[in-house]
Amino acid sequence: MIVGVPKEIKPDEYRVSLIPAGVEEMLKHGHTVLIEKDAGSGSGIPDLEYKRAGAKIVAGPEEIYEQAGLLIKVKEPLPKEYHLLRNDTTVFTFFHFAASKQLTDAMLGARVVAIAYETIRDEHGQHPILTPMSEVAGRMSIQEGAKYLEKPMHGRGILLGGVPGVAPAEVVIIGGGIVGTNAAKVAAGLGARVTILDVNIGRLRYLDDIMPKNVVTIMSNTQTIREKVRDADLLIGAVLIEGARAPHVVTRELVQAMKPGAVIIDVAIDQGGCVETSKPTTHSNPIYKEYDVIHYCVTNIPGAVACTSTHALTNVTLPYALEIADKGYERAARENPAIVRGINMVKGTLTNKAVADAFGMPYNALG
Repeated sequence: MIVGVPKEIKPDEYRVSLIPAGVEEMLKHGHTVLIEKDAGSGSGIPDLEYKRAGAKIVAGPEEIYEQAGLLIKVKEPLPKEYHLLRNDTTVFTFFHFAASKQLTDAMLGARVVAIAYETIRDEHGQHPILTPMSEVAGRMSIQEGAKYLEKPMHGRGILLGGVPGVAPAEVVIIGGGIVGTNAAKVAAGLGARVTILDVNIGRLRYLDDIMPKNVVTIMSNTQTIREKVRDADLLIGAVLIEGARAPHVVTRELVQAMKPGAVIIDVAIDQGGCVETSKPTTHSNPIYKEYDVIHYCVTNIPGAVACTSTHALTNVTLPYALEIADKGYERAARENPAIVRGINMVKGTLTNKAVADAFGMPYNALG
């Protein structure tokens, strides 16, 4: 199979979907790999390394989209790429369809096979491709939050960990999954007072066992969210529902009641955001203020640390990409249920219920 790796064109996206070691593996399996010129430059991987691994470097995306049977990307196709897609192509990337009707309609119209990184789920109920990027985003959320709490950044002027005699910042994390857990680890390590809210009591028990004493776990409900959001200096939105649009668990009224100069990092923005006042931003223009509260809603947070993120991502995507390339998507899906869960649409038909429900559209489940 011809495997294509186009250069990412989303604003401030520096990751690449395949490293040279992955090219070598593809070639060992008998596949041809096309890499767009400078696709790896943002991650510190020059074209020469891809050439040495056996890839063919092409000048632009047109040749890749025209020839590749399997497109491996990092982020969803953007409007200027829509017309390049062929109806016999399998696209393997982060899609987050429930956050965008435009993207959903475009991919249905292109009649591609869309396999979404974020909905691949293994036999243990884990999301192996989403996990490393959630780890990065969770850790970065505290790094960015600490920065924007500084007064020159128009924050409250609070040091996350405080100093002897002065209280540390109040960090509130809504969602105790991979993002929330990694955010809590970093915030706790810096000495903040951390509260994690989640609806799963079993998860809260686990977090209570593994976290240090400056982390408190609380059952998430309307009342506890209302109380803790008002107390927060830094609020991390880490709500995830697989494949679905994130619910607005923090209302506009709650944001309005927050402390002036408080910071919201809505990591759920890829799925539409879990804070009602959130809207997508970029690394070039990452924040805006509403009700005197700083909102950081970058849709590709891990892209800022592209070298780390690219290697972490390809560590987990490569085995699935090889399986799809070796067998074709149909046989790969028959033999691996995780890939079935990753397939969101097939040649103009939605196959993911959560995406269909987000827009009130019909779907056909893959049997």
